[in-house]
Amino acid sequence: MEMVPSEENQLVPKEGMFWSCRQSIFNEMKKRFSQIENASEEPRVLCIVQDTTNAKTVNERLTLNLPASTTLSKLFEDVAHKASYVNGTFDLAWGKTGDMGSLDPSSEMSLTESGFEPGKRNFLQLTDKDGEQPQIASDESGTAGSSGLDDSSQERFIGPLPRDGTVGCSSDYSSPSYSYSSILNKSDTGYVGLVNQAMTCYLNSLLQTLFMTPEFRNALYNWEFEESEEDPVTSIPYQLQRLFLLLQTSKKRAIETTDVTRSFGWDSSEAWQQHDVQELCRVMFDALEQKWKQTEQQQFSPLTADLINQLYQGKLKDYVRCLECGYESWRIDTYLDIPLVIRPFGASQAYGSVEEALQAFVQPETLDGANQYFCERCKKKCDARKGLRFLHFPYLLTLQLKRFDFDYTTMHRIKLNDRMSFPEELDMGPFIDVEDEKSPQTESCTDSGAENEGSCHSDQMSNDFSADDGVDEGICLDSASSTERVLKPKSSLTFELFSVMVHSGSAAGGHYYACIKSFSDGQWYSFNDQHVSKITQEDIRKTYGGSSGSRGYYSSAFASSTNAYMLIYRLKDPSRNAKYLDCDDFPEHIKHLVQREKESEEQEKRQREIERNTCKIKLFCMHPVKMMAMMENKLEVHKDKTLREATEMAYKLMELDGVVPLDCCRLVKYDEFHEYLERSYEGEDDTPMGLLLGGVKSSYMFDLLLETRRAEQVFQPYKPGEVMVKVHVVDLKTDTIAPPVSIRAYLNQSITEFKQLIAQATELSAETMRVVLERCYNDLRLLYVPNKTLKAEGFFRSNKVFVESSESPDHQVTFTDSLLWKLLDRHGNTIRLFVSLPVQSPGTNRTICQKVGGDTEECSEGSKGNRNSVEAILEESTEKLKNLSLQQQQGSSTSDSQKSSDTSDFEHIESPSPSQEPDSSSVSAVVAVDNRELENRIRAASGGAYSDPETQFPGEERSDSEVNNDRSTSSVDSDILSSSHSSDTLCNADSGPIQLANGLDSHSITSSRRSKANEGKKETWDTAEEDSGTDSEYDENGKSKAESYYLYFRAEPYAQEDGSGEGGQKCVLVHVDKRITLSAFKQNLEPFVGVTSTQFKVFRVYANNQEFESVRLNETLSSFSDDNKITIRLGRALKKGEYRVKVYQLLVNDAEPCKFLVDTVFAKGMTVKQSKEELMPQLKDQCKLDLNIDKFRLRKKTWKNPGTVFLDYHVYEEDINISSNWEVFLEVLDGPEKMKSMSQLAVLTRRWTPAQMKLEPFQEVVLESSSVEELKEKLSEISGIPLENLEFAKGRGTFPCDISVLEIHQDLDWNPKVSTLNVWPLYICDDGAVVFYRDSTEEPMEQSEDERNELMKKESSRLLKTGQRVSYSPRKEKALKIYLDGGPVKDPGQD
Repeated sequence: MEMVPSEENQLVPKEGMFWSCRQSIFNEMKKRFSQIENASEEPRVLCIVQDTTNAKTVNERLTLNLPASTTLSKLFEDVAHKASYVNGTFDLAWGKTGDMGSLDPSSEMSLTESGFEPGKRNFLQLTDKDGEQPQIASDESGTAGSSGLDDSSQERFIGPLPRDGTVGCSSDYSSPSYSYSSILNKSDTGYVGLVNQAMTCYLNSLLQTLFMTPEFRNALYNWEFEESEEDPVTSIPYQLQRLFLLLQTSKKRAIETTDVTRSFGWDSSEAWQQHDVQELCRVMFDALEQKWKQTEQQQFSPLTADLINQLYQGKLKDYVRCLECGYESWRIDTYLDIPLVIRPFGASQAYGSVEEALQAFVQPETLDGANQYFCERCKKKCDARKGLRFLHFPYLLTLQLKRFDFDYTTMHRIKLNDRMSFPEELDMGPFIDVEDEKSPQTESCTDSGAENEGSCHSDQMSNDFSADDGVDEGICLDSASSTERVLKPKSSLTFELFSVMVHSGSAAGGHYYACIKSFSDGQWYSFNDQHVSKITQEDIRKTYGGSSGSRGYYSSAFASSTNAYMLIYRLKDPSRNAKYLDCDDFPEHIKHLVQREKESEEQEKRQREIERNTCKIKLFCMHPVKMMAMMENKLEVHKDKTLREATEMAYKLMELDGVVPLDCCRLVKYDEFHEYLERSYEGEDDTPMGLLLGGVKSSYMFDLLLETRRAEQVFQPYKPGEVMVKVHVVDLKTDTIAPPVSIRAYLNQSITEFKQLIAQATELSAETMRVVLERCYNDLRLLYVPNKTLKAEGFFRSNKVFVESSESPDHQVTFTDSLLWKLLDRHGNTIRLFVSLPVQSPGTNRTICQKVGGDTEECSEGSKGNRNSVEAILEESTEKLKNLSLQQQQGSSTSDSQKSSDTSDFEHIESPSPSQEPDSSSVSAVVAVDNRELENRIRAASGGAYSDPETQFPGEERSDSEVNNDRSTSSVDSDILSSSHSSDTLCNADSGPIQLANGLDSHSITSSRRSKANEGKKETWDTAEEDSGTDSEYDENGKSKAESYYLYFRAEPYAQEDGSGEGGQKCVLVHVDKRITLSAFKQNLEPFVGVTSTQFKVFRVYANNQEFESVRLNETLSSFSDDNKITIRLGRALKKGEYRVKVYQLLVNDAEPCKFLVDTVFAKGMTVKQSKEELMPQLKDQCKLDLNIDKFRLRKKTWKNPGTVFLDYHVYEEDINISSNWEVFLEVLDGPEKMKSMSQLAVLTRRWTPAQMKLEPFQEVVLESSSVEELKEKLSEISGIPLENLEFAKGRGTFPCDISVLEIHQDLDWNPKVSTLNVWPLYICDDGAVVFYRDSTEEPMEQSEDERNELMKKESSRLLKTGQRVSYSPRKEKALKIYLDGGPVKDPGQD
């Protein structure tokens, strides 16, 4: 039946309710749609909010797109919601430069009425309110409107929370709403957290527990620190007192614990050590006890002096009772905590509750069978019962749940995550002095290990203990009689739980936090480092641990890793249960301390406020005195300081006082990266820096430059939009480039206008001006289109141009062929290098002087004068120039290539074309300007004694032998140079040319090698190979690769600042084109080193003074940069196909089996026998090893492991792979070589004799095959062990595979079940494997405990010396210590 509403709009029968509800919903939806439609037509306001309250959020922007009718109060609510702040704890201000007014958070005006512009971006700044940072709106505190919610509706935090910048916390616990900045605001719970320094969560949990213990906190407050007696920094009680006061009175969300850890004597590294909270509890209690006992106040406050024992110490009886006569022997022990086993050893089922574990703790065990007890009364071994009885419980009962165990199957520590419940109230009555015998018999009493004479009954024992106990604030039932004990009410042994210290993680590491009940309101709280939140009993029950279902022994592996580790109970005794001291009840000394801490906190707050309003920006200054260097500093200026005040601060910071007047300085906006002056601040001296810099920011996209001027100069205004140009004037006549002149231009200027601007600044002619823009490295562009703009040419904020204006014909030449381009190209690629030369032999200078001056005696006297080492270097250069000139005058017998190569000792800017044939009169024309200057300096340095090398000997011709003698006598001793091939040496002054191995004499390598190459005598090396580790100095035509083109090279004397160059190592400052090859660079250095480039090596020196040899001759110096250092060392350089090899001696039975011998050179194509022949003289000279070629072998070296034996007929690179910086072993043989073929296998064997606990020396066994049977036969032959009793095992690790004699018998895999050596688990496929063997019938030597300990010490010492691993340790744990004297004592030689 259809039902409709009545005319009076009253609902008719119940059946009409459905239609009525439907109609009302329809009307409501229609109304909403109407509002949405209106809202879509309404203009919207885009608000961009910058959060300036924190350095981490200053770069973040909040964007809100709101209807124009939105009120300001609603705007504040939306911002609070989006920024996660509590509304009313922050201000909003206009972000415009000219208007910093704040908005009214309570105003009901719309956004348009308040000045917001619809359709445009409206910038706002979120700022502090009344100097306080905004409060973080967490889920538990909520916003202002959610404060009335009950606890059940709030999210509770249980479990570890993330810590910014720390480790050891799983990402599973991350909370997006948690921010470290919230440390500045106190939690709504009223409690203050503790900052985790890194891994100090265990410390924070214990400190919060002690703080929430009223008796401990009140006693600590009653103790007064005497500053005259102790340093407050090292006083542990005082620092704890301060920490507790801050926890009670601070307004911060969390406070630091660094002062407390500093009083422990810890440094910053301790913060990165994980420790056990129970271990810390014991160590801290011991330290507090020691500190309090050292103070003079203990006689006035015995409670404080013995506080730990009064609150935490209990006593128990460790007894053994004979089951035959009832005789009992016992000892009284004290305890601070009770360790409860989670799961018994070997059991698969854990205890289900604390009560169960306590019952097991006091459950006695029966000593029977082999474990029978010797009864003093019965005078025989009898069955007995051994156990523990609690005699006295402390006021604060600490239970440790032993969740960390050791798994003997995996030999690793594990954590037991089994479930163990614990009650909120624990009745300890059933565990006090449980008597399991009906009638106690006589007993032997031992109190703390001291025997009491005679015997006593249990009543006497109790009375004795009571008298010894003295004043005990805990519970001692034995201090009363048996009757009183029975009448003692049960409630006196009821303890209530108030602290649960929870561990989350594994045995390898984890996180601690504490769940603590406040005795003020009975509410449970989670103290998780800096975060404090309310929790419930349900959260406590979650810390029981365990999981659903049963998985047997490994059940805990699948359980939750977050569970209770330590429980602290307090006795329920109204007469003793204390309350927390209020601030009004503090002792006077605590009130004074509170006042000091408040003042310190206020000061810190003010300082923090200043820091938040301080602009920190980089400051630069071109100091007019200090070498005109750009100095850098950091300017810190308050945002309200004016530009004038900031300039004064920068003036003092850059130490310009007395150098430049203050009115000759100004601050300008500067871009250090582009070296660009962005703008100057004319007329803004009184403007606040906050406005000029755009507010306080964590970092700025620009810098400041303190610009200076001379008194007669005027500052040039820098306007935004200008570009800065550094103009270098080029002079082609002198081949020089002037320092830059800075000018400013606009991007829309034409090239013609730009030239006029340059002409005004440089006084050059704009008509003949050529302008070259350097856009980037090696990118030179000639600006020749007059009407083109600077922007079109690629100008940017900062630019570099070169200008040249002259009437030279170079204008008519193509730019890339012009002298200007070549000069700029050289300028862009030239680097400056500091080259340290080797010290010459004593006869070098005298020989050079003899050839130059012609009179030996005169030259000797001259050399004894004040001539410095740099001049001595250049004498060799003069000699080279002479020889150069003589060879060039032999024009009829030399070719074009010879003439050009003879002058290549000094490189040229421009390479002569092949068609040009300069004769002797034109040689000086092709020598570079810099080389002429060098010659002039040489002549000037010698007082004009040297004439021009071209005119000194106009008609004299010298033979090759004479030239060779000149060169050979100026070289160093041949024994220094002959580092490799014995035949490849330089000749002496008295000998003729020596024929070298490659067919060339020494003269052909020194002065005439280029002419020889031109005559078609190709220089061939037997080891030449394209892919070798080094490159030859000659190309495939035999021509020097340096001849192909000429690059800039200029060298000049250089005196080191530290004076080390005087009389010591000689130095040359080299300006060189970095495109030059290493080969050409070495040839240019020949005149300064005094030997050919093949006889010295180039080492590059890095910042840490490490030197690495440069060996690839074909590579350029492009990897070098300005002011790099190079060291030249004498010694034969590598040729193509040669490799430098380090030779080590293999001493298999020495403590150090690897000993370095020599550096040598091997070449491709050389046989092993040839390399041994080359080695023999070196070994004799340098190592005093006189070896016969058949009495030693070479073998592969892989780190410290010996490998393949190299046979004499093996050829390098064919049979043996060789590489750069190769290493080989040299092994001296006792007899003739046994290895004859590559099919043989050389194994190093060592016998283990268990009866003597000794390892015999190594013996080599050569096998014909990889058969295990053959190996055992050979071992049986050399040892005499019967074949059936012989067992062997492969050694482990690096040679010599050392192992402790205490472990070798059972640790190695003896007698593997294989038939060949090259299969698993042996894998002996190459020479050098180590094999241990033994007699299986030989039993290990029996040792006493002392002998075993002594042998263990010897083995540990031996293995540590050889660098072997003594034992496995997955993680070295540092012992937890608290130093009462302020810090650990360090061994002076430890560092």
